[in-house]
Amino acid sequence: MGTLKDKVALITGGSKGIGFGIAQALIQEGVNVAVTSRSEEAANDAAKVLNAMSSKVEAMGIQADVRDFDSQQNAVRKVLARFNQLDIVVANAGIGHFANIEDLTLDQWQETIDTNLTGVFYSIKSTVEALKKSKGYFITISSLAGTNFFANGSAYNASKFGLTGFTQSVMLDLRQHGVKVSTIMPGSVSTFFNGNDPDAADAWKIQIEDIGELVVDLVKMNPRTLPSKIEVRPTMPPGK
Repeated sequence: MGTLKDKVALITGGSKGIGFGIAQALIQEGVNVAVTSRSEEAANDAAKVLNAMSSKVEAMGIQADVRDFDSQQNAVRKVLARFNQLDIVVANAGIGHFANIEDLTLDQWQETIDTNLTGVFYSIKSTVEALKKSKGYFITISSLAGTNFFANGSAYNASKFGLTGFTQSVMLDLRQHGVKVSTIMPGSVSTFFNGNDPDAADAWKIQIEDIGELVVDLVKMNPRTLPSKIEVRPTMPPGK
């Protein structure tokens, strides 16, 4: 894409954590940004902070639930109505339920799959025509848990293994239309994910601005080159 000035991005789950870090990085590059959250208040609060960062571009908050296709479509309609284009989509919204398979509930399984996997399917289905028109970029946020399994991770592993494979297949489907598709697979990130409360003890972890920087690098890369799957790890995790 080269310069990102006046491009338009939609980030699901963009009111906090990794999604918000990506939104901050894109705003600083001159990108208009829409962030979604299941909470209208959280989406609007995030947009207010983002708008304070630059007077040259605009951030908008949208209440939307990735688990609901109609909700996703409505969010996209709002973005197109405001900006008349969509260049970058970051499917970031995700949750984690971690429990032994004997204790994992049916609701926890369903919510994990519906959010982390089906929600991304809804994200691409609702944005694909706009991205084909702009020859844009679709990025999913998977996890190192998308290739590395662990105890008590059956639902999360299933969702992220599925997301990693899904994204790679979509990449093959859409590159013929000039749409680039990548998945980013972070390890430990300093966020509020799964009840974590980030503090100084998280300094060794990947920071949200690091993922934001990576997204900027991806979308600015020469169109002839596509890093389709990127694993990201902390440089120096604590010794065990």
